[in-house]
Amino acid sequence: MKIKKICCIGAGYVGGPTMAVIAKKCPEIQVTVVDLNKERIAAWNDTDVNNIPVYEPGLGDIVAEARGRNLFFSTQVDEAIQEADMVFISVNTPTKTYGEGKGQAADLKWIELCARQIARVSTTDKIIVEKSTLPVRTASTLKDILSHTGNNINFQILSNPEFLAEGTAVEDLLSPDRVLIGGDPSPKGQAAVEALVEIYSTWVPTERILTTNLWSSELSKLTANAFLAQRVSSINAISEICEVTEADVNEVSRAIGSDSRVGPKFLKASVGFGGSCFQKDILNLVYIARTYGLNEVANYWEQVIIMNDHQKRRFAKKVISSLYNTVSGKKIAFLGWAFKKDTNDTRESAAIYVADHLLNENAELSVFDPKVTAQQVYTDLDYLGTRESTKNASLVTVTKDPYETCKGSHAVAVLTEWDEFNSYDWQKIYDNMLKPAYVFDGRDILETEKLKAIGFRVYTIGKTQTQ
Repeated sequence: MKIKKICCIGAGYVGGPTMAVIAKKCPEIQVTVVDLNKERIAAWNDTDVNNIPVYEPGLGDIVAEARGRNLFFSTQVDEAIQEADMVFISVNTPTKTYGEGKGQAADLKWIELCARQIARVSTTDKIIVEKSTLPVRTASTLKDILSHTGNNINFQILSNPEFLAEGTAVEDLLSPDRVLIGGDPSPKGQAAVEALVEIYSTWVPTERILTTNLWSSELSKLTANAFLAQRVSSINAISEICEVTEADVNEVSRAIGSDSRVGPKFLKASVGFGGSCFQKDILNLVYIARTYGLNEVANYWEQVIIMNDHQKRRFAKKVISSLYNTVSGKKIAFLGWAFKKDTNDTRESAAIYVADHLLNENAELSVFDPKVTAQQVYTDLDYLGTRESTKNASLVTVTKDPYETCKGSHAVAVLTEWDEFNSYDWQKIYDNMLKPAYVFDGRDILETEKLKAIGFRVYTIGKTQTQ
Protein backbone atom coordinates (compact mmCIF):
# COMPACT_ATOMS: atom_id res chain seq x y z
CA MET A 1 0.00 0.00 0.00
CA LYS A 2 1.49 3.31 -1.11
CA ILE A 3 0.82 6.07 1.40
CA LYS A 4 -0.13 9.38 -0.18
CA LYS A 5 -1.84 11.21 2.68
CA ILE A 6 -1.14 11.10 6.43
CA CYS A 7 -3.27 12.56 9.20
CA CYS A 8 -1.90 12.99 12.72
CA ILE A 9 -4.40 13.56 15.52
CA GLY A 10 -2.68 15.66 18.16
CA ALA A 11 -0.42 18.69 17.58
CA GLY A 12 1.67 18.38 20.73
CA TYR A 13 5.28 17.57 21.60
CA VAL A 14 5.26 14.28 19.67
CA GLY A 15 2.82 14.85 16.83
CA GLY A 16 4.12 18.23 15.69
CA PRO A 17 7.85 17.48 15.43
CA THR A 18 7.38 13.91 14.13
CA MET A 19 5.05 14.98 11.33
CA ALA A 20 7.27 17.93 10.44
CA VAL A 21 10.24 15.61 9.91
CA ILE A 22 8.16 13.09 7.90
CA ALA A 23 6.93 15.96 5.73
CA LYS A 24 10.48 17.21 5.22
CA LYS A 25 11.84 13.79 4.27
CA CYS A 26 8.82 12.64 2.22
CA PRO A 27 7.72 15.67 0.17
CA GLU A 28 5.51 13.43 -1.98
CA ILE A 29 3.29 12.65 1.05
CA GLN A 30 0.70 15.17 2.23
CA VAL A 31 0.89 15.42 6.03
CA THR A 32 -1.91 17.09 7.98
CA VAL A 33 -1.70 17.59 11.74
CA VAL A 34 -5.07 18.16 13.38
CA ASP A 35 -6.10 19.31 16.84
CA LEU A 36 -9.28 20.69 18.41
CA ASN A 37 -7.23 23.36 20.20
CA LYS A 38 -7.63 26.35 17.88
CA GLU A 39 -4.95 28.39 19.67
CA ARG A 40 -2.40 25.62 19.28
CA ILE A 41 -3.12 25.19 15.57
CA ALA A 42 -2.94 28.96 15.09
CA ALA A 43 0.47 28.95 16.76
CA TRP A 44 1.71 26.18 14.43
CA ASN A 45 0.51 28.31 11.50
CA ASP A 46 2.10 31.54 12.79
CA THR A 47 4.14 33.20 10.05
CA ASP A 48 6.95 33.64 12.60
CA VAL A 49 8.16 30.10 13.31
CA ASN A 50 9.66 31.35 16.57
CA ASN A 51 6.10 31.33 17.87
CA ILE A 52 5.26 27.68 17.18
CA PRO A 53 4.04 26.02 20.40
CA VAL A 54 6.86 23.49 20.74
CA TYR A 55 10.38 24.79 21.23
CA GLU A 56 13.00 22.39 19.88
CA PRO A 57 16.34 23.43 18.35
CA GLY A 58 16.02 23.25 14.55
CA LEU A 59 12.26 22.57 14.49
CA GLY A 60 11.31 26.03 13.28
CA ASP A 61 13.46 25.69 10.16
CA ILE A 62 11.89 22.34 9.28
CA VAL A 63 8.36 23.67 9.76
CA ALA A 64 9.16 26.73 7.65
CA GLU A 65 10.45 24.52 4.83
CA ALA A 66 7.55 22.06 4.68
CA ARG A 67 4.55 24.08 5.87
CA GLY A 68 2.24 25.00 3.02
CA ARG A 69 4.03 22.60 0.67
CA ASN A 70 3.06 19.23 2.10
CA LEU A 71 2.74 20.00 5.84
CA PHE A 72 -0.53 21.46 7.11
CA PHE A 73 -1.99 22.23 10.52
CA SER A 74 -5.76 22.25 10.80
CA THR A 75 -8.77 22.01 13.10
CA GLN A 76 -10.74 20.17 10.40
CA VAL A 77 -10.31 16.79 12.04
CA ASP A 78 -13.04 14.80 10.27
CA GLU A 79 -11.95 15.95 6.81
CA ALA A 80 -8.28 15.08 7.42
CA ILE A 81 -9.13 11.63 8.78
CA GLN A 82 -11.46 10.86 5.91
CA GLU A 83 -8.86 11.74 3.27
CA ALA A 84 -5.92 9.96 4.91
CA ASP A 85 -4.45 6.57 4.06
CA MET A 86 -2.64 6.46 7.40
CA VAL A 87 -3.75 8.03 10.69
CA PHE A 88 -1.32 8.61 13.56
CA ILE A 89 -2.84 8.90 17.02
CA SER A 90 -0.69 11.25 19.07
CA VAL A 91 -2.98 12.50 21.82
CA ASN A 92 -2.28 12.85 25.51
CA THR A 93 -2.47 9.77 27.73
CA PRO A 94 -2.10 11.22 31.24
CA THR A 95 -2.16 9.28 34.47
CA LYS A 96 -5.73 8.84 35.73
CA THR A 97 -6.84 11.30 38.38
CA TYR A 98 -10.08 9.49 39.16
CA GLY A 99 -11.64 6.06 39.65
CA GLU A 100 -10.01 2.66 39.33
CA GLY A 101 -6.26 2.96 38.85
CA LYS A 102 -6.18 6.59 40.01
CA GLY A 103 -2.61 7.84 40.27
CA GLN A 104 -1.10 4.94 38.27
CA ALA A 105 -3.11 3.74 35.26
CA ALA A 106 -3.08 5.63 31.96
CA ASP A 107 -6.24 7.55 31.14
CA LEU A 108 -7.18 6.27 27.67
CA LYS A 109 -10.37 8.27 27.13
CA TRP A 110 -8.76 10.40 24.40
CA ILE A 111 -7.49 7.29 22.62
CA GLU A 112 -10.97 5.79 22.64
CA LEU A 113 -12.52 9.02 21.41
CA CYS A 114 -10.02 9.07 18.54
CA ALA A 115 -10.90 5.49 17.61
CA ARG A 116 -14.61 6.25 17.60
CA GLN A 117 -14.09 9.38 15.51
CA ILE A 118 -11.97 7.47 13.00
CA ALA A 119 -14.62 4.74 12.82
CA ARG A 120 -17.41 7.30 12.35
CA VAL A 121 -15.90 9.33 9.49
CA SER A 122 -13.88 6.75 7.55
CA THR A 123 -15.11 5.59 4.17
CA THR A 124 -11.90 3.87 2.98
CA ASP A 125 -9.40 1.36 4.41
CA LYS A 126 -6.84 2.91 6.73
CA ILE A 127 -3.71 2.12 8.71
CA ILE A 128 -3.97 3.38 12.28
CA VAL A 129 -0.66 4.09 14.02
CA GLU A 130 -0.34 4.34 17.79
CA LYS A 131 2.15 7.13 18.39
CA SER A 132 1.09 8.05 21.91
CA THR A 133 2.77 6.21 24.76
CA LEU A 134 0.29 3.48 25.65
CA PRO A 135 0.00 0.54 28.03
CA VAL A 136 0.51 -2.90 26.55
CA ARG A 137 -2.65 -4.37 24.94
CA THR A 138 -4.12 -0.95 24.05
CA ALA A 139 -4.20 -2.00 20.40
CA SER A 140 -6.83 -4.58 21.31
CA THR A 141 -9.12 -1.72 22.43
CA LEU A 142 -8.60 0.11 19.14
CA LYS A 143 -9.19 -3.09 17.18
CA ASP A 144 -12.39 -3.81 19.06
CA ILE A 145 -13.85 -0.38 18.38
CA LEU A 146 -12.72 -0.14 14.76
CA SER A 147 -13.74 -3.68 13.82
CA HIS A 148 -17.33 -3.05 14.92
CA THR A 149 -18.07 -0.04 12.76
CA GLY A 150 -20.41 -2.08 10.58
CA ASN A 151 -19.24 -0.44 7.35
CA ASN A 152 -16.86 -3.19 6.15
CA ILE A 153 -13.77 -0.95 6.23
CA ASN A 154 -10.45 -2.65 6.89
CA PHE A 155 -8.39 -1.05 9.66
CA GLN A 156 -4.87 -2.24 10.46
CA ILE A 157 -3.40 -1.21 13.80
CA LEU A 158 0.32 -0.51 14.17
CA SER A 159 2.35 0.45 17.21
CA ASN A 160 5.11 2.97 16.46
CA PRO A 161 6.25 4.40 19.81
CA GLU A 162 8.38 7.52 19.83
CA PHE A 163 11.78 7.45 21.51
CA LEU A 164 12.74 11.07 20.95
CA ALA A 165 14.11 13.09 23.86
CA GLU A 166 12.88 16.62 24.32
CA GLY A 167 15.63 19.13 23.70
CA THR A 168 17.16 16.87 21.03
CA ALA A 169 13.91 15.83 19.33
CA VAL A 170 14.82 16.98 15.83
CA GLU A 171 18.21 15.27 15.96
CA ASP A 172 16.57 12.11 17.35
CA LEU A 173 13.99 12.11 14.55
CA LEU A 174 16.50 12.76 11.78
CA SER A 175 18.97 10.15 13.05
CA PRO A 176 17.18 7.76 15.42
CA ASP A 177 18.86 4.91 17.30
CA ARG A 178 15.97 2.77 16.13
CA VAL A 179 12.46 2.98 14.75
CA LEU A 180 10.13 0.39 16.28
CA ILE A 181 7.06 -0.83 14.42
CA GLY A 182 4.73 -3.46 15.81
CA GLY A 183 1.97 -5.05 13.77
CA ASP A 184 -0.30 -8.03 13.33
CA PRO A 185 1.37 -11.18 11.92
CA SER A 186 -1.38 -11.61 9.31
CA PRO A 187 -0.63 -10.80 5.64
CA LYS A 188 -2.66 -7.58 5.84
CA GLY A 189 -0.95 -6.66 9.09
CA GLN A 190 2.48 -7.19 7.60
CA ALA A 191 1.54 -5.18 4.52
CA ALA A 192 0.65 -2.31 6.85
CA VAL A 193 3.98 -2.69 8.63
CA GLU A 194 5.82 -2.53 5.31
CA ALA A 195 3.92 0.63 4.33
CA LEU A 196 5.23 2.39 7.43
CA VAL A 197 8.71 0.88 7.01
CA GLU A 198 8.80 2.34 3.50
CA ILE A 199 8.13 5.84 4.87
CA TYR A 200 10.87 5.70 7.49
CA SER A 201 13.37 3.99 5.18
CA THR A 202 13.40 7.17 3.10
CA TRP A 203 15.97 8.48 5.58
CA VAL A 204 16.53 5.82 8.26
CA PRO A 205 18.88 2.87 7.51
CA THR A 206 16.82 -0.32 7.31
CA GLU A 207 18.94 -2.03 9.97
CA ARG A 208 17.67 0.56 12.45
CA ILE A 209 14.02 -0.19 11.69
CA LEU A 210 12.87 -2.95 14.04
CA THR A 211 9.62 -4.82 13.52
CA THR A 212 7.84 -6.79 16.24
CA ASN A 213 4.36 -7.88 17.20
CA LEU A 214 2.01 -5.24 18.57
CA TRP A 215 2.37 -6.17 22.22
CA SER A 216 6.17 -6.22 22.22
CA SER A 217 6.24 -2.76 20.63
CA GLU A 218 3.81 -1.28 23.18
CA LEU A 219 5.69 -2.79 26.12
CA SER A 220 9.11 -1.79 24.75
CA LYS A 221 8.28 1.92 25.04
CA LEU A 222 7.27 1.60 28.71
CA THR A 223 10.31 -0.55 29.42
CA ALA A 224 12.77 1.83 27.75
CA ASN A 225 11.54 4.77 29.80
CA ALA A 226 11.50 2.69 32.99
CA PHE A 227 15.13 1.63 32.46
CA LEU A 228 16.27 5.19 31.78
CA ALA A 229 14.43 6.57 34.82
CA GLN A 230 15.86 3.75 36.92
CA ARG A 231 19.39 4.89 36.04
CA VAL A 232 18.59 8.47 37.05
CA SER A 233 17.12 7.39 40.39
CA SER A 234 20.06 5.05 40.95
CA ILE A 235 22.69 7.77 40.54
CA ASN A 236 20.57 10.18 42.57
CA ALA A 237 20.51 7.65 45.41
CA ILE A 238 24.31 7.52 45.21
CA SER A 239 24.48 11.33 45.17
CA GLU A 240 23.06 11.43 48.68
CA ILE A 241 25.71 8.98 49.88
CA CYS A 242 28.39 11.13 48.20
CA GLU A 243 27.28 14.21 50.08
CA VAL A 244 27.88 12.60 53.48
CA THR A 245 31.06 10.67 52.62
CA GLU A 246 32.99 13.40 50.73
CA ALA A 247 32.85 11.38 47.54
CA ASP A 248 32.10 13.29 44.32
CA VAL A 249 29.14 11.93 42.35
CA ASN A 250 30.69 13.08 39.06
CA GLU A 251 33.81 11.04 39.73
CA VAL A 252 31.70 8.04 40.72
CA SER A 253 29.61 8.42 37.55
CA ARG A 254 32.74 8.60 35.39
CA ALA A 255 34.20 5.52 37.06
CA ILE A 256 31.14 3.31 36.64
CA GLY A 257 30.24 4.78 33.25
CA SER A 258 33.62 3.71 31.89
CA ASP A 259 32.50 0.11 32.31
CA SER A 260 31.24 -0.97 28.88
CA ARG A 261 28.55 -3.04 30.57
CA VAL A 262 27.13 0.09 32.19
CA GLY A 263 27.91 3.00 29.84
CA PRO A 264 27.97 6.72 30.65
CA LYS A 265 24.48 7.88 29.67
CA PHE A 266 21.80 8.89 32.21
CA LEU A 267 24.29 8.88 35.07
CA LYS A 268 24.09 12.63 35.74
CA ALA A 269 22.91 13.38 39.27
CA SER A 270 20.20 16.02 39.52
CA VAL A 271 17.34 17.32 41.59
CA GLY A 272 15.18 14.66 39.89
CA PHE A 273 13.80 13.60 36.53
CA GLY A 274 10.68 15.10 34.98
CA GLY A 275 8.98 15.20 31.60
CA SER A 276 5.82 13.73 30.21
CA CYS A 277 6.90 10.10 30.04
CA PHE A 278 9.17 8.74 32.77
CA GLN A 279 6.88 8.98 35.79
CA LYS A 280 3.71 8.29 33.84
CA ASP A 281 5.14 5.21 32.13
CA ILE A 282 6.60 3.73 35.30
CA LEU A 283 3.32 4.23 37.16
CA ASN A 284 1.60 2.55 34.24
CA LEU A 285 4.03 -0.36 34.44
CA VAL A 286 3.37 -0.60 38.18
CA TYR A 287 -0.37 -0.65 37.59
CA ILE A 288 -0.13 -3.34 34.90
CA ALA A 289 2.04 -5.51 37.16
CA ARG A 290 -0.39 -5.15 40.07
CA THR A 291 -3.34 -5.91 37.79
CA TYR A 292 -1.73 -9.26 36.97
CA GLY A 293 -0.86 -9.91 40.63
CA LEU A 294 2.86 -9.31 40.09
CA ASN A 295 3.32 -7.38 43.32
CA GLU A 296 7.07 -7.86 43.64
CA VAL A 297 7.55 -6.51 40.11
CA ALA A 298 5.28 -3.56 40.91
CA ASN A 299 7.14 -2.76 44.13
CA TYR A 300 10.48 -2.88 42.34
CA TRP A 301 9.53 -0.29 39.72
CA GLU A 302 7.57 1.86 42.16
CA GLN A 303 10.79 2.42 44.12
CA VAL A 304 12.19 4.36 41.14
CA ILE A 305 9.39 6.91 41.61
CA ILE A 306 9.79 6.94 45.39
CA MET A 307 13.49 7.74 45.01
CA ASN A 308 12.75 10.52 42.53
CA ASP A 309 10.20 12.12 44.84
CA HIS A 310 12.67 11.86 47.71
CA GLN A 311 15.37 13.64 45.69
CA LYS A 312 13.13 16.64 45.01
CA ARG A 313 11.96 16.75 48.61
CA ARG A 314 15.46 16.60 50.11
CA PHE A 315 16.69 19.36 47.78
CA ALA A 316 13.93 21.65 49.08
CA LYS A 317 14.72 20.65 52.65
CA LYS A 318 18.39 21.49 52.04
CA VAL A 319 17.40 25.01 51.04
CA ILE A 320 15.32 25.38 54.18
CA SER A 321 17.91 23.95 56.58
CA SER A 322 20.70 26.06 55.09
CA LEU A 323 18.66 29.24 55.53
CA TYR A 324 18.49 28.73 59.30
CA ASN A 325 15.50 26.37 59.13
CA THR A 326 13.06 28.95 57.87
CA VAL A 327 12.31 30.44 54.48
CA SER A 328 9.14 32.26 55.53
CA GLY A 329 9.12 35.66 53.88
CA LYS A 330 12.49 35.01 52.22
CA LYS A 331 13.00 35.46 48.50
CA ILE A 332 14.32 32.38 46.72
CA ALA A 333 15.31 32.81 43.07
CA PHE A 334 14.64 29.92 40.68
CA LEU A 335 16.78 29.68 37.56
CA GLY A 336 14.93 27.24 35.34
CA TRP A 337 11.40 25.86 35.32
CA ALA A 338 11.39 23.52 32.29
CA PHE A 339 12.07 19.89 33.14
CA LYS A 340 15.29 19.98 31.07
CA LYS A 341 17.21 22.41 28.88
CA ASP A 342 16.34 23.18 25.26
CA THR A 343 12.62 22.63 25.72
CA ASN A 344 9.67 24.68 26.96
CA ASP A 345 7.97 21.56 28.35
CA THR A 346 7.34 21.75 32.10
CA ARG A 347 5.40 18.54 32.65
CA GLU A 348 6.47 16.86 35.92
CA SER A 349 9.38 19.29 36.19
CA ALA A 350 11.31 18.97 39.44
CA ALA A 351 11.07 22.76 39.79
CA ILE A 352 7.30 22.55 40.30
CA TYR A 353 7.59 20.24 43.29
CA VAL A 354 10.57 22.00 44.86
CA ALA A 355 8.63 25.25 44.53
CA ASP A 356 5.51 23.71 46.06
CA HIS A 357 7.50 22.49 49.07
CA LEU A 358 9.06 25.92 49.62
CA LEU A 359 5.71 27.67 49.19
CA ASN A 360 4.31 25.45 51.92
CA GLU A 361 6.93 27.13 54.12
CA ASN A 362 5.74 30.59 52.97
CA ALA A 363 8.80 31.32 50.86
CA GLU A 364 8.54 34.02 48.21
CA LEU A 365 9.73 32.73 44.84
CA SER A 366 11.06 34.60 41.84
CA VAL A 367 11.29 32.49 38.67
CA PHE A 368 13.20 32.86 35.42
CA ASP A 369 13.29 30.42 32.52
CA PRO A 370 14.35 31.47 29.02
CA LYS A 371 11.55 29.51 27.31
CA VAL A 372 8.73 29.12 29.85
CA THR A 373 5.96 31.71 30.15
CA ALA A 374 4.65 33.16 33.40
CA GLN A 375 1.23 31.72 32.65
CA GLN A 376 2.71 28.23 32.43
CA VAL A 377 4.44 28.59 35.80
CA TYR A 378 1.18 29.57 37.51
CA THR A 379 -0.75 26.86 35.66
CA ASP A 380 1.72 24.22 36.86
CA LEU A 381 1.42 25.32 40.48
CA ASP A 382 -2.36 25.69 40.37
CA TYR A 383 -2.71 22.20 38.88
CA LEU A 384 -1.27 20.69 42.07
CA GLY A 385 -4.21 22.10 44.02
CA THR A 386 -2.05 22.62 47.11
CA ARG A 387 -3.33 26.16 47.72
CA GLU A 388 -5.58 28.76 46.16
CA SER A 389 -4.37 30.22 42.86
CA THR A 390 -4.47 33.69 44.42
CA LYS A 391 -1.95 32.49 47.00
CA ASN A 392 0.37 31.18 44.28
CA ALA A 393 0.07 34.47 42.43
CA SER A 394 0.95 36.46 45.55
CA LEU A 395 3.98 34.33 46.50
CA VAL A 396 5.47 33.71 43.03
CA THR A 397 6.86 36.31 40.64
CA VAL A 398 7.98 35.39 37.12
CA THR A 399 10.43 37.72 35.39
CA LYS A 400 12.07 37.94 31.99
CA ASP A 401 15.43 39.03 33.41
CA PRO A 402 17.61 36.58 35.40
CA TYR A 403 19.37 39.41 37.23
CA GLU A 404 16.05 40.85 38.33
CA THR A 405 15.00 37.38 39.45
CA CYS A 406 18.06 37.06 41.69
CA LYS A 407 18.08 40.65 42.97
CA GLY A 408 17.37 40.87 46.69
CA SER A 409 17.15 37.11 47.13
CA HIS A 410 18.55 35.04 49.96
CA ALA A 411 19.36 32.13 47.66
CA VAL A 412 19.48 31.07 44.03
CA ALA A 413 18.33 27.57 43.12
CA VAL A 414 19.30 26.14 39.71
CA LEU A 415 16.53 23.76 38.63
CA THR A 416 17.15 23.42 34.87
CA GLU A 417 20.54 22.87 33.19
CA TRP A 418 20.29 25.74 30.68
CA ASP A 419 23.78 26.42 29.30
CA GLU A 420 23.37 30.17 29.60
CA PHE A 421 23.26 30.04 33.40
CA ASN A 422 26.99 29.38 33.51
CA SER A 423 27.74 32.49 31.45
CA TYR A 424 25.99 34.93 33.78
CA ASP A 425 27.84 37.64 35.67
CA TRP A 426 27.74 35.90 39.02
CA GLN A 427 29.65 38.72 40.70
CA LYS A 428 26.80 41.05 39.75
CA ILE A 429 24.27 38.53 41.05
CA TYR A 430 26.19 38.21 44.33
CA ASP A 431 26.45 41.98 44.79
CA ASN A 432 22.67 42.33 44.59
CA MET A 433 21.74 39.49 46.95
CA LEU A 434 21.27 39.43 50.71
CA LYS A 435 24.23 38.01 52.62
CA PRO A 436 25.21 35.33 53.24
CA ALA A 437 24.29 34.54 49.62
CA TYR A 438 23.52 30.92 48.77
CA VAL A 439 23.52 29.00 45.50
CA PHE A 440 21.83 25.59 45.37
CA ASP A 441 22.92 23.89 42.16
CA GLY A 442 20.41 21.13 41.52
CA ARG A 443 21.91 20.31 38.13
CA ASP A 444 25.64 20.51 38.87
CA ILE A 445 26.34 22.89 35.99
CA LEU A 446 27.99 25.84 37.72
CA GLU A 447 31.66 26.38 38.51
CA THR A 448 31.55 25.78 42.26
CA GLU A 449 35.03 27.05 43.13
CA LYS A 450 34.52 30.23 41.11
CA LEU A 451 31.29 30.92 42.98
CA LYS A 452 32.94 30.27 46.34
CA ALA A 453 35.74 32.67 45.44
CA ILE A 454 33.13 35.37 44.80
CA GLY A 455 31.69 34.73 48.26
CA PHE A 456 28.74 32.43 47.67
CA ARG A 457 27.91 29.56 49.94
CA VAL A 458 27.38 26.74 47.45
CA TYR A 459 25.51 23.47 47.67
CA THR A 460 25.91 21.20 44.65
CA ILE A 461 23.95 17.99 44.28
CA GLY A 462 26.16 14.96 44.97
CA LYS A 463 29.01 16.87 46.58
CA THR A 464 29.85 17.50 50.23
CA GLN A 465 29.08 21.08 51.18
CA THR A 466 32.18 22.94 52.39
CA GLN A 467 32.74 26.64 52.95
